[in-house]
Amino acid sequence: MPREQYQTKLEGLRDDVLYMSELVADRLRLALDALEQQDGELGEEVITGDAEINELYLELEGECTDLIALQQPVAGDLRFIAASFKIITDLERIADLATNLGRYAGTAEREVFPDVDVQRIGVDTLEMLEIAMEAYAESDPARCYEVAEMDDDIDAACEAASDLVVRDLIEEDRFRDDEDVEATMENVSRLLLTIRDLERVGDHAVNIAARALYMIENDDELLY
Repeated sequence: MPREQYQTKLEGLRDDVLYMSELVADRLRLALDALEQQDGELGEEVITGDAEINELYLELEGECTDLIALQQPVAGDLRFIAASFKIITDLERIADLATNLGRYAGTAEREVFPDVDVQRIGVDTLEMLEIAMEAYAESDPARCYEVAEMDDDIDAACEAASDLVVRDLIEEDRFRDDEDVEATMENVSRLLLTIRDLERVGDHAVNIAARALYMIENDDELLY
């Protein structure tokens, strides 16, 4: 394959990965809206849209495999293709987590634990994803480190939110009969799962930043 055509394919892969990230970010944003509005129909839209993400993932996986198998790239090109492959895997998993949030939306009861700001955590994880993808798109190592630093705040916020739910459950007299117990435990479980899934979104954003840093500088500092 002529060098010009090969470079065009590499640039096309980058564009496709960025397109996938935009779709995933949109799905995550929609899932957060569904949770905030307690809108089951909006949540269902997130769920049904996951098939498009999965199909795109398989297409890009094929692109990466073909570029490695047919072109035998070396050095920077190989790191770029390998990073792209890892990044689309993290994007696909973020989309799965957004689907989980969409499922929670129809039965979420925001008023039960009003002091737990799930939306704030969600917005921050979305910002992490966007910055990580900017690092990949613009080959910017500073943004990679920024995402890693933001993750410490997300982890702390998630831990504090989980502790607040448990403390409130212990301290408040919520249980008048068996139905109250069952309903409250369902809400607690759903909220804790929401917090956990958002924390995992942040973890995948860090993974993306780590792969971008390795691609840019051959630096594995953020890989774990």
